[in-house]
Amino acid sequence: MTDYLNTRLDDERLHTMSVLGLAHIGDSVYELLWRTWLCAHGRTTSKGLHRETVSRVCAVAQSKAVRCIMESLSEEELAVYKRGRNAKVNSVPKHADISDYHAATGLETLFGYLYLKGETDRINELFDMIVSKEQ
Repeated sequence: MTDYLNTRLDDERLHTMSVLGLAHIGDSVYELLWRTWLCAHGRTTSKGLHRETVSRVCAVAQSKAVRCIMESLSEEELAVYKRGRNAKVNSVPKHADISDYHAATGLETLFGYLYLKGETDRINELFDMIVSKEQ
């Protein structure tokens, strides 16, 4: 049986994967982190959970999150972020600024990359930085 919750891909496979594929995974990882954090901190009404989650995983909030961690990224992480940020996207939601949307895509790409690499400790480190700056 394959354990998809603990997937570890090698560098060669990660570097050949589509940037938007990495962002697709990273979007889910980032949202799951926020959903978990919100539940763990006593925010339990379904309407409130959804509203708070959406406010933290939107392009504007993710763009702010990038600024919280930018100076702490390694060269490799920065390169992955930039690869995602510079990806050609076909559409941008009407409520998002193009620069925020690109920054958010870069963040999602980074989180997807780290997740598929099996670097959950690093994901948690970066997420802690984001959470600590938000409060």
